[in-house]
Amino acid sequence: MVLKIFFPQCCNAADSGLLIGRWLPGHNSAVVLAVIHFPFIPGQVKQYLNQLQSLTQVDLTVLGSWCKPSEDQERVQSFLKDLSTIFPHERWLQLSSEKGKKRFSCLVNSRGSKVFESGDKEDKGDQVICIHYDQCKVMLSQLHPAQGGILNPQTELSELRLVFQTVSQSQALFYIDKYDEGPFKLTHWQSEGREGSILVELSKQASVPVCLVLAWLLSIWYWVCKSRILNLWPMRFVSSKLSSCIQLSHRAEHLQTISVPRKAEDHTEFMRKANIFVSFLVDVALGLLLVSWLYRENRIGQLAETLVPVADHIAEELQELLKWLMGAPAGLKMNRALDQVLGRFFLYHIHLWISYIHLLSPFIGMILWYVGLSACLGLTFALSVLSDIVALLTFHIYCFYVYGARLYCLKIYGLSSLWRLFRGKKWNVLRQRVDSCSYDLDQLFIGTLLFTILLFLLPTTALYYLVFTLLRLLVVLFQGLLHLCVDFINSFPLFAMGLRICRSYRLAAGVKFRVLEQESERPLHLLMEINPLTYSAVLQWYRTLTYSCYPKDSWGALCKKLFIGELIYPWKHKNIKTD
Repeated sequence: MVLKIFFPQCCNAADSGLLIGRWLPGHNSAVVLAVIHFPFIPGQVKQYLNQLQSLTQVDLTVLGSWCKPSEDQERVQSFLKDLSTIFPHERWLQLSSEKGKKRFSCLVNSRGSKVFESGDKEDKGDQVICIHYDQCKVMLSQLHPAQGGILNPQTELSELRLVFQTVSQSQALFYIDKYDEGPFKLTHWQSEGREGSILVELSKQASVPVCLVLAWLLSIWYWVCKSRILNLWPMRFVSSKLSSCIQLSHRAEHLQTISVPRKAEDHTEFMRKANIFVSFLVDVALGLLLVSWLYRENRIGQLAETLVPVADHIAEELQELLKWLMGAPAGLKMNRALDQVLGRFFLYHIHLWISYIHLLSPFIGMILWYVGLSACLGLTFALSVLSDIVALLTFHIYCFYVYGARLYCLKIYGLSSLWRLFRGKKWNVLRQRVDSCSYDLDQLFIGTLLFTILLFLLPTTALYYLVFTLLRLLVVLFQGLLHLCVDFINSFPLFAMGLRICRSYRLAAGVKFRVLEQESERPLHLLMEINPLTYSAVLQWYRTLTYSCYPKDSWGALCKKLFIGELIYPWKHKNIKTD
């Protein structure tokens, strides 16, 4: 049988004393956490271990002894061996370091049997493997399940996960360092003193009142949002369609999450709060940079002066396009009457839109000045406002698309119904299926007449529908890019990615072992190193949940809707959260 001893690297130079650790249940392994130096009183050691067990809920015990090379090494080893009667256990480890070497020998004293040394020829069945680990990295790291796996607390933990769990749960043991006064001295990863910062301590003290104030402000905000005036149908409908309102509500939920004063219960909740907090800070910082750029050198005024000429130019281009469609576009023969009616109808809408833009032109500068200040709430809010502005400025294109799509869809459904009439079929609305039906001559004559009229008018309607659908798709593509940027800023785990870059051991995907020393009649010494999560795995594990703005339908379903003329809203927000 192989006995594995997980030994911290910081204890290689420790003075002689007792090994404090834990025997892993269900495994033939021991985890060494600290070394208690001489002199000590055994009764105080037992009392101290009982206190640690009640605090950490970890079954800590004395694993054995640690002997450092000295002049009276034999006497010290004999004394440490006698301590096994005071701290009884199934096995008593006797680790002895050698002068000038970083490795150590291991003797295992089993109750009711002789003492054997790992590697003895007489005991081929008992082998000892000493695994050296960095106690600081294992303490601060979080071991993740396999790719796509979910850790179930009810399932039996693996040996490696028990090692990580034992070290991370023994924080109370690491509070004592060599500068603290106590009944005895210990050696562990904090033996040089705990790290501290005045700024960190002040931020911890100020975080609680800041969270309380933020929670109070958010409660006022939610009370205003739930007022009766804002819940009326027009206000509720408009707010559900504006990207800026949706983003503001989304950020309010984020602030409510991070403003909870209680401590995070587990690693997942802590990482989620940290990612949201860092993402919010970066978002606001980018928004402030945008504000400083906009209000420097009067760029807001320059933008307001160029907005009206650009709108006029777009309107002129649309007028030229409609005039081209009212002729013989690309040599196609159109139905002249329908072509003239549709062209004049759309030209009238463009004329109304130009008049509306010129009516608002004196106020555009002031509107843009106040809209620019919205970037103080974050770059995502500014991008959402930009998306709403684009939607308002291209509202006439949206109307053209709706008119063309409705007219084209009406003709497609009319032709399909009349085609079923020729085949002696009809659509059963109640059963949602096609049934057989018999028609008389008058119905067939009228159906043939209507089918001929719709068929010959279809190319003209289809051409207008195609042109305005392409214009609408260009606007939707630009808005989609803005929504993708907002979704990227909201969901990208900046804190987790920063940990992966700066302290990769904090997010562990597994471990790897490297041979340190392998000699005959000596225990095998291995070095355990942490394998960090890959960047793609970090994104998969810690990406923040957002309100998705992606289409519910597949690309095939979208193409089918475009072909039959159904209205599509590819960037309409869902009511559920998706990852």
